[in-house]
Amino acid sequence: MDEWLADASDKLAAVAGVPAEELELDAETEEALLDVAAIAAHASGARTNAPLLCYLVGRAGLAPADVSKLLHRSTK
Repeated sequence: MDEWLADASDKLAAVAGVPAEELELDAETEEALLDVAAIAAHASGARTNAPLLCYLVGRAGLAPADVSKLLHRSTK
């Protein structure tokens, strides 16, 4: 994570009362989320769908890598 995102993550963890380690993004998850966001923005034609879909992925408790694979199959 870059410095800004790491700082934001630490602040969110503090407010949520969870250990900061729970919000750390590994490289694979970061790449998958960015891929999901890119698919949402390009397939829908609306960039605003990117963060909204990522939010829904998190709320649904799905692994970003699994969603990325699903979206790649469904957009072909």
